[in-house]
Amino acid sequence: MQRKFIDGLALKQLVEAGLTWLRTNHQIVNALNVFPVPDGDTGTNMLLTMTSAYNEVSDLGHHNAGQMAAAVAQGALMGARGNSGVILSQLWRGFSRALHGKDTIDAAALAAAFAEARDTAYKGVVRPVEGTILTVSKDVAIEAEIAARETDDPVEVLRRCVAAADLSVQNTPELLPILKQAGVVDSGGKGLFFILEGMIRFLDGESLELPLISVQPLSAMNLENALEDVEEGQDWEVVVDFRPQSGFELQAFYNRLEEMGTSIQVGEGEGMYRMHIHTPLEKRYEPIDYIMGIGVITKVAMENLLAQMDDIETKASGARLELANIEPGQIAVVTVSPGTGLSRIFASLGVASVVSGGQTMNPSTKDILDAFENLPTDKVIILPNNKNIILAANQAKEVTVKQVRVIPSRNVPQGLSAMLHLNPDGDLDKVADKMTKALESVVTGEITIATRSVEIDGVTVKDGQVIALLNGKLAVASDSLEHACMQFLEKAEAANFELITLFYGEELKHTEANRIADLIRKEYPNQEIEIQEGGQPHYQFIISIE
Repeated sequence: MQRKFIDGLALKQLVEAGLTWLRTNHQIVNALNVFPVPDGDTGTNMLLTMTSAYNEVSDLGHHNAGQMAAAVAQGALMGARGNSGVILSQLWRGFSRALHGKDTIDAAALAAAFAEARDTAYKGVVRPVEGTILTVSKDVAIEAEIAARETDDPVEVLRRCVAAADLSVQNTPELLPILKQAGVVDSGGKGLFFILEGMIRFLDGESLELPLISVQPLSAMNLENALEDVEEGQDWEVVVDFRPQSGFELQAFYNRLEEMGTSIQVGEGEGMYRMHIHTPLEKRYEPIDYIMGIGVITKVAMENLLAQMDDIETKASGARLELANIEPGQIAVVTVSPGTGLSRIFASLGVASVVSGGQTMNPSTKDILDAFENLPTDKVIILPNNKNIILAANQAKEVTVKQVRVIPSRNVPQGLSAMLHLNPDGDLDKVADKMTKALESVVTGEITIATRSVEIDGVTVKDGQVIALLNGKLAVASDSLEHACMQFLEKAEAANFELITLFYGEELKHTEANRIADLIRKEYPNQEIEIQEGGQPHYQFIISIE
């Protein structure tokens, strides 16, 4: 880095710094979830997108800033996950476009790059919403333009952009009422702030590894996803529940744990704390010994991560699907599925390729692209089955020479309904049109456990309650699973429909799912009630009403 300009190698360092600081704090971003459901994944999606962006340039030695920016943008494009990740990749795309042919970045060029980043991201969203990452990118671009007129130092421009991003994030609840209801700032905007702040922290010689203090509710701790963060040598997972002694200092607690391992998470509820960490074999007892000295331990759990990963791979290899054999010229359907049971159902309806994913595990643009690039046809239909995957599906459509149509299915029942209208030998546009129209023929319910107390859409929710979403909108909060299901069906006016299908998740036993299905049959004797194994995580039931 030299003052007055930034070359390609300096840009690479800044990208790595932004990635590192986002990795350190991505759980803070994940916790900024509007709905109290266990699927806060914005931080993870942005982290994986930035990781892909940096991996593209990690071995490059370009001094040319334009070439380095182009490589960053390509990596972000292919690794983009979720709406936040796709928008982040669009920001990098615009940033790169403005730097095409430039050897270095001065203050004016940096301002132009931020402006083009903003414009590209806004154009990439059909209906831009203010109070989101888009707004933060706009405020950054405005400040960059002002700063570039007052200084020729790109570092000073960047520093002022970080301050502008911080203010913009804090203002997002004033622009987006749902954020104000939930009592949070926009998660995507916060992620962008961390990326920019990481660059300045690097230039100022500040630590990029020490996280900001973040304690999440116990029920919001997503320890399943911690497997994604397993680092070489961190072979054991240790989880400790404890009640700390008076004088407990969270910062000192974090600092000590940092000496023992990685993937540190801390949850708190009613005075009880839960600590999660990954450690090497020889350090697996250190967190337990340390916590015994600062509090009273109530529960300890230890797992061999390598064994867990082997189990996951074994299950995945055993879940063979009978997918449709597609001939050249036929229509191939690629679907995203969050559970093994649902994948089998999609396969039985004629899909040609299944991409694993859903809430908390959004597939990347490359994952979706890889699912159809080698199929022996140039006619492809994609069913995202999640509102947070539609943008990545559309991005995959833009980077292939094949004829691709994206059906904007926002949930699994919509995707299944669309599949009933598949005609592999039909006209691509006509089939896609019929499948799109079918999305409106189904009412969808999602039953899960609230991760925090909040009031949204007129529904008061307490942490740990069972909640139901009706077509994506919070509709029910209850103290029991069966009562939540019944209340949901009443609000959905299920008595006016013919078929109710329950897809039960991986955390629910078959016998319990059947018991609740029998209760529904008694309440709705004139409707056909079906129950299927879905295998989806986090959601006890996905419900389809037709």
